[in-house]
Amino acid sequence: MRKKIVLIGALALLLAAILFMSWDLFFNKPDDNVNPYDYDIKSLKAGDTSLIVFAEVQQIIPGTTTINGIALDHSDRIFICGENGIEIFDPSGKPETKFSIEGTANCLYVDQDGRIYLGMMEHIEIFDKSGKLLKKWKTCGENAVITSIAVTGNDVFAADAGNKVVYHYDLNGNIIKKIGEKDPARNIPGFVVPSPYFDLAIGRTGELWVVNPGRHRFEQYNFEGNLTSSWGVSTMSMEGFCGCCNPSNFAILSDGSFVTTEKGIERVKVYAPNGDFKWVVAGPDSFIEGTKGLDVAVDSKDRILVLDPEKKQIRVFILKKQH
Repeated sequence: MRKKIVLIGALALLLAAILFMSWDLFFNKPDDNVNPYDYDIKSLKAGDTSLIVFAEVQQIIPGTTTINGIALDHSDRIFICGENGIEIFDPSGKPETKFSIEGTANCLYVDQDGRIYLGMMEHIEIFDKSGKLLKKWKTCGENAVITSIAVTGNDVFAADAGNKVVYHYDLNGNIIKKIGEKDPARNIPGFVVPSPYFDLAIGRTGELWVVNPGRHRFEQYNFEGNLTSSWGVSTMSMEGFCGCCNPSNFAILSDGSFVTTEKGIERVKVYAPNGDFKWVVAGPDSFIEGTKGLDVAVDSKDRILVLDPEKKQIRVFILKKQH
């Protein structure tokens, strides 16, 4: 009899607990719109405005509605690529000329001889400044997405976000080697490229710099494809990079400093040649929320030109005199 009473008591307690939990879940439902794993991006976007030491001094308005890439030639002429066309401006921002292309160029580079290299999704096309097609290189494959090009001497480098690799070409479009493929034996981790933002540039001493966006860092390679150094930190603070894939684009100043752009938290920053954070060029308040694809270039006077695809402008920033 005593065992039955104990068992009945235990069942009663269990039933009471179930009723209490059901009542709590029914009348105190969690907010379906709240993501418990979300972070307060508004506070991150606020940042420290005292770190902004650049001033916006000019806006250049291209005629092309879809603008994807910016590059400067050795005379500081400004080249813009986008959907079905290329536009060229003089250093003051005055329109010089434009020409049509078939398709959309994701990126461009202008070499010392004035040849314009265009990343046309899965292949590269080369034009002269009058718009004459000089060469069309063979495709890199149906998965290819060419997002950045740099040329130095007889060497051409192109970043392929689709295949997560950098191609080293000769001037005839022949692939000499592939750079950045995962190789633990050579201490190469491989590029992590979750979205089509994958940039590269030639440094002031002729070295190749490539953004590894999923790892939030810069990697330096020699032309043999060896990883020689890297810098960058994954953090939500101003000093580093966060999100799925940042920085999205970059350019290099005359002293070797890096100008970087980001998406998610829209901002433009400057880092010293060794990777130490220096300044903010423009914060999130300067951009339309959700802006992606902030390409960037610098001229011979170290003016920073930011391509803003949402405002459809080329925005020019200069360092304030006190800095």
